[in-house]
Amino acid sequence: MQIGAQFFTVRAFTKTLDDLALSLRKVADIGYKTVQISATCPFEPEWMDEQLKANGLKCVLTHVRDSRLVEDTAAVAAEHDVFGCHYVGLGQYKFRPEEGESVDKFVEIYGPVAKTLKECGKYFMYHNHAHEFRKENGRLVFDQLIERFSPDEMGFTLDTYWVQRGGGDPAQWLEKMAGRIPCIHLKDYGHEQVMLPVGEGNINFDRVFEKAEAGGTKYMLVEQDNCNGEDPFDCLRRSYEFLKAEGFE
Repeated sequence: MQIGAQFFTVRAFTKTLDDLALSLRKVADIGYKTVQISATCPFEPEWMDEQLKANGLKCVLTHVRDSRLVEDTAAVAAEHDVFGCHYVGLGQYKFRPEEGESVDKFVEIYGPVAKTLKECGKYFMYHNHAHEFRKENGRLVFDQLIERFSPDEMGFTLDTYWVQRGGGDPAQWLEKMAGRIPCIHLKDYGHEQVMLPVGEGNINFDRVFEKAEAGGTKYMLVEQDNCNGEDPFDCLRRSYEFLKAEGFE
């Protein structure tokens, strides 16, 4: 398994192309070889390809705006071809039936997206938060998503922090979702639900690593939505150093 950096962590430093280029270089300087591109300024796919190559990086996953995923699916896939990215992700869906965002609605909207991406040689990935551990019609949303999409149509970017915050065991869910978790998000869980660099909280990452590897995970991407006022690049560095000490690069 290879470790990488999720650029949502440094989104405050990617609002212009110059800043995005600098951030790519800083992440590469930490030692990361792979990245997920998310929540950045707009860029041309050719520009991203050049920047990735210049910094010795590979983009393995993205999060794409829901409107583009739905309205321009084939074009999104073609753009990912340019900078060599296989996994195309959706960052979240609220799953609030009272607001018209039910599991059925999700399947209606994103079923065609998943099929088109598959036809274009890509793989649709859904990233969880805590609300997928609520029940809809008496069953966990997450369980319903697993059943409503076939493994070859949709995978899951399982997020260790959000699973634990939702009341689940990250390792247990990694085991349950084996074969559908090529990419996962690593961030640690601290006192009063604070997000922490990997290794600085209370998630049992030994079990996470064991179950992720057994389940076919290829990329473990460090993400820290909230760095609690600390430098996000320093947080990424501390996570990298912990993971490297555990034998990952």
